[in-house]
Amino acid sequence: MLTAVQVLAQNNFGDTRTGGLAGPMGLFLILVLSAATVLLIRNMNARLRRLPDRFPGQGPTASDVESMDRAVGDPTGGIVTEDSSADAPNRHQQRRDG
Repeated sequence: MLTAVQVLAQNNFGDTRTGGLAGPMGLFLILVLSAATVLLIRNMNARLRRLPDRFPGQGPTASDVESMDRAVGDPTGGIVTEDSSADAPNRHQQRRDG
């Protein structure tokens, strides 16, 4: 007769030696993916360093305009006293009038 201890102690999980390759294969895959990630990051950084600061046809950015204003010596100190955009026609009005 089987007692409760013998039933609980019985190995019902099959042969545990056949899955012995799962650990080393998982480690190998993690190392391969890590190496691929490091190589991709290095390649992207090298490509970003080779890009020019500006592309042809690109207008000045807001920071470039601010630095040019400081270099020229903006008498107002960058303070706008009146809004000149209210007097200028928008694109829709320009197309209709022109």
